[in-house]
Amino acid sequence: MTSKHTHLDSNMAEQSLFHEAVDLLPPQKSYNGILFPIVLTPNPKIPQPFVELTEAIKANRAWLDSLLHQSGAILFRGFSVSSASDFNDVVESSGYEDLCYGVGGAASRTKVVGRVYTANEAPPHQNIPFHHEMIHSSVFPSKLFFFCEVEPGKGGETCIALSHVIYKRMEQKHPKFVKEMEEEEGLIYTRVLGDESDHSSPVGRSWKDVFMTDDKTIAEERAAKLGMKLEWMEGAVKAIIGPKPGFRYDEVKKHKIWFNGVVGRFEDKLNNDPANAVVFGDGKPLPSDVSDDCAKIFDEECVALQWRKGDVLLLDNLAVVHSRRPLITLPRRVLASFCK
Repeated sequence: MTSKHTHLDSNMAEQSLFHEAVDLLPPQKSYNGILFPIVLTPNPKIPQPFVELTEAIKANRAWLDSLLHQSGAILFRGFSVSSASDFNDVVESSGYEDLCYGVGGAASRTKVVGRVYTANEAPPHQNIPFHHEMIHSSVFPSKLFFFCEVEPGKGGETCIALSHVIYKRMEQKHPKFVKEMEEEEGLIYTRVLGDESDHSSPVGRSWKDVFMTDDKTIAEERAAKLGMKLEWMEGAVKAIIGPKPGFRYDEVKKHKIWFNGVVGRFEDKLNNDPANAVVFGDGKPLPSDVSDDCAKIFDEECVALQWRKGDVLLLDNLAVVHSRRPLITLPRRVLASFCK
């Protein structure tokens, strides 16, 4: 049965190699009749061995683009995707242009094959707060792919939430803050980058890795292109980003999107002053309760995806934030790919 929630053309759905499951993911949410995320499995009317995810994606690109635009997230489950190489083929089949993870990215990642990287390599017991990927950079991905190569033992869920929903709720909860964030030219972010990478931190890449050089002059040039200012310290550098808008406006859907790092303030060996990690565009500190209230809203609105081996998740990075819960029981291996 094809879900009626997404108002799809019945002929298109019937011809599809996909089946839209409506009861396979219990934490699924529905906003204005649109499921979040949409879950697609092999069409049971077609013999299982003949439904290849790569071919199904190629044959239904326009339909999938429409689904992604409506929902913001698509989970492909039950297909034969077992390795990083298989995942790379899936990403290639989408037709989306590659965005190489390099200059500007703060998370430690390792290239695995082709367009595939490890997900954030921070210790698995750590929580990674909600964020849009690389939004502090002037160039960030519009779409993200994630793939579960090794199913988690316990914990380690990837949580996703719709940013326009977060904006509406924050506007209701903290109208003064939201108004001031818009009027004061947004937010300024500050982070200290060490000479060497800190693998115990979710955003612990060294400045040499972030800017892909050990030459301070070249690092400054590359930082400037990304909208960053660098202030050199002994054994480290302070990167100042912004002011940057705290929201984006979706011209098509006519709504505002929560697009900032208010809850993404990481603490590590070099960054232990969260109050100054994010401030208003004029330098004033944020209200003390804003970050905690925003984090609570994220938790209330998110869908916590319990990974199964072979799952592929496609996200609209402009509409959806994601996070990682601590892993309680090993193992877990999730890979990622980024698209322009």
